Amino acid sequence: MLLEMKNIMKLYGELAANKNVNINLKKGEILAIVGENGAGKSTIMKILYGLEQPTSGEIFLDGKKLHFNTPLDAMKHGIGMVQQHFMLFDSMTIAENIVYSNEIRKGIFYDKRRTNEAIKNLSEKYKLAINPEDIVEDCPVGMQQRVEILKVLYQRADIIIFDEPSAVLTPLEVDELLKTLKELAIMGKSLIIITHKLNEVMEVADRVVVMRAGEVVAECMKKDTNAEELSFLMVGRQIVTRVIDPKETTDIILKTRNLTLYGDGKRALDNINIHVDGGEIVGIAGVSGNGQSKLIRCIAGLQHIDEGHVYLQKKDVTNRKVFEIREAGLAYIPEDRYLWGSSVNATLWENALLGYESSYSKKGIFDMKKVYSHGAGLIMKYNVKAGSVFQKMKQLSGGNAQKIIVAREISKNTRLLIACEPTRGIDIGAIEYIHNKLVEKRNQGDGILLVSSELSEIMSLSDRIYVIYEGKIHGEFRRGDIDEQKMGFLMAGGELNEN
Repeated sequence: MLLEMKNIMKLYGELAANKNVNINLKKGEILAIVGENGAGKSTIMKILYGLEQPTSGEIFLDGKKLHFNTPLDAMKHGIGMVQQHFMLFDSMTIAENIVYSNEIRKGIFYDKRRTNEAIKNLSEKYKLAINPEDIVEDCPVGMQQRVEILKVLYQRADIIIFDEPSAVLTPLEVDELLKTLKELAIMGKSLIIITHKLNEVMEVADRVVVMRAGEVVAECMKKDTNAEELSFLMVGRQIVTRVIDPKETTDIILKTRNLTLYGDGKRALDNINIHVDGGEIVGIAGVSGNGQSKLIRCIAGLQHIDEGHVYLQKKDVTNRKVFEIREAGLAYIPEDRYLWGSSVNATLWENALLGYESSYSKKGIFDMKKVYSHGAGLIMKYNVKAGSVFQKMKQLSGGNAQKIIVAREISKNTRLLIACEPTRGIDIGAIEYIHNKLVEKRNQGDGILLVSSELSEIMSLSDRIYVIYEGKIHGEFRRGDIDEQKMGFLMAGGELNEN
């Protein structure tokens, strides 16, 4: 056995994040660790990587007992980690990011030529095509993940931990990632994948460990199980596929007219005309980087529109201030929960209060009893795993942080909700709950504009779908007429004709 973690216990005060967890890994194996948010799967991997210290328990590598005080200790013993939120320097080149702190030098100077050559050889060896001289901030998300993987491989890691590796990837990028994982295993690397996406588990894993409430509740070979059984083990109940009934739409809530945005000498958004009616979910499907993020920021007032108009409930809100657009009836779940959606160093009650300030204050003074009650109510209603409203946002798992943001925005009861990646990094039980909440809002006669890199999410929830490609609306589908093959073709820039 290559790796053994025995009876790992991790306590945070009286809360047991891990309870006598036993995990082992063989050479060349892909092990998937699945479970709901707060199940303890990320904690056990942080202990293995030296980011956290166990309260008790032992770790053995090749039969030798070891203790990792820091990630540097873990890396010295061939353990690397590709984290969900990339740890890259945007202004540096791909090569500079990969060799950072382990630079190739000529004397005391950085040797750019030899570095680029070494990184090119490394990328060819592992079939991870990159250009060493590209600047990271100019790279799509899928390419940035390749950089993270190559960084770990450059450090000569034999055991690689992947934390929600496909959470920020498009469907095409996910396919490439899964191929990469299989190739790495064939080449002798041992992989541990923390994930909630069971279709990916069934695609690449050799063995699956299921965790719930800090404990290992099941362990099985992939060939001996299926996605339905794993989902039941993860949440302790059967996940029901929701059927969305057709609904008559009402008034037009959101409308854009010839919305245009210039950037780098071209049109980043080119005459966008879309609308969202009351009683419908409208999806925007597109490969990451084709303008959907810019479109949402323009609608929400976060980016200045060069030409065209945005109407919210018949009111022209073009280039109005964010709070004015909010007041006009917009709630917004942003695509990046930490950069745009929350204050990580603030408490849960403070994050729950964002956008509600005027509701709980009088003459600038907050009614703190009501403020705390509001935060606690959202935590309870959305089943957020948290100690109290005084806990900091950064202390929550990514999925539970997302639930706080979703709870806050949906609970505002606005006529329009923009939902960008509403279930990114969230477990299947929480996905089911959030999807039900979105459909419930739609059934109440409100409008939802949904942006997601999960094509299955767009297709299952949307009454209408716009396809966006290179800043243009490239097609439109209605529920019942959705053709996944045609949609994928349009997303890649293809043109459909009557034949």
